[in-house]
Amino acid sequence: MNTLRNKVQLIGNLGNDPEIVNLEKGKKLAKLSIATNDSYKNTNGEIVKDTQWHNVVAWGKTAEIIEKYLIKGKEVAIEGKLQNRSYEDKDGIKRYITEIVCNELVMLGK
Repeated sequence: MNTLRNKVQLIGNLGNDPEIVNLEKGKKLAKLSIATNDSYKNTNGEIVKDTQWHNVVAWGKTAEIIEKYLIKGKEVAIEGKLQNRSYEDKDGIKRYITEIVCNELVMLGK
């Protein structure tokens, strides 16, 4: 059962081109935003479409693949884990963020 803890799988489309950060010793970090879509019928029987946005980060070889092949609109499947962190913005205000740390990526579509 340990393999099922803190595991996220998503299929969605990139909202923009990935942001690539080159770190010391040649390591890369990729930051991307993935949209997932859902639809349901409300109480009036109308179809409602709902889009959720997910912040994703990837390191190392996965980041290199993202840099080389992914662009805005591309459909991808990712697997990873949820991570919460905080940081101070430029005004000194503490901000919190939840993101998915990607460890596997599959490019879908054309």
